[in-house]
Amino acid sequence: MEILPAIDLKDGEAVRLTKGLMDSAKIYSKEPWKIAKKFEELGSRWVHIVDLNGAFAGEPKNLKAIEKIRKNSSLKMELGGGIRDEETIKRYIDLGIDRIILGSIALKNPDFVKEVAKKYPIAVGIDAIDGYVAVEGWAEKSSMKATDLAKEFANAGVEAIICTDVGRDGTLSGVNVEFTLSIAKAAKIDTIASGGVRDIEDIKKLKKAKEIAGVIVGKAFYEGMIDLKKAFLIAKN
Repeated sequence: MEILPAIDLKDGEAVRLTKGLMDSAKIYSKEPWKIAKKFEELGSRWVHIVDLNGAFAGEPKNLKAIEKIRKNSSLKMELGGGIRDEETIKRYIDLGIDRIILGSIALKNPDFVKEVAKKYPIAVGIDAIDGYVAVEGWAEKSSMKATDLAKEFANAGVEAIICTDVGRDGTLSGVNVEFTLSIAKAAKIDTIASGGVRDIEDIKKLKKAKEIAGVIVGKAFYEGMIDLKKAFLIAKN
């Protein structure tokens, strides 16, 4: 199982939100690239990056911070937030991003996602509120069930699905293993859990669920509630 520590970018700074609400942002670093270096030192292989401003604007908004992380880190990088067209995907791939996360566009235009997945390394971000897909930076809840959207990409060539329980995100209330498993079983491709991870016990629970390929760790690291070195060891063994 892969652990992907997270950096959420707002106005060039590393922040964490609670339940996706922008006005809940807590700043953890004005130099996000230093956090990426820390992840690397602790033994991470990946970093999960979200351009929060971009998620709401529908276009890249934290390019300078992303470029600096890329230049100062040899970590594999996956990136999401406001990526809506092939031009933006190509721009990020040329910058050295290893995997692009497509969220809102996956609901609105699944055919586009399937098309670009043939050319680029793509992950689909499925964010859910009460089991239904959330869009536009989690500002809206759609009428589609998250599991139905997951099925749409079962044989589409995407590398992974990243599923977030919005109600738990940033709350440190514990990861929603059942929700993650429901997505993994629907899509039958690598599924990464996100939202609510609290401590090492969450890592152990996810590790036991063989269908789950990875987990994103955010606030639990920033608040000192999880020892990433220990978490990496559990995930590997």
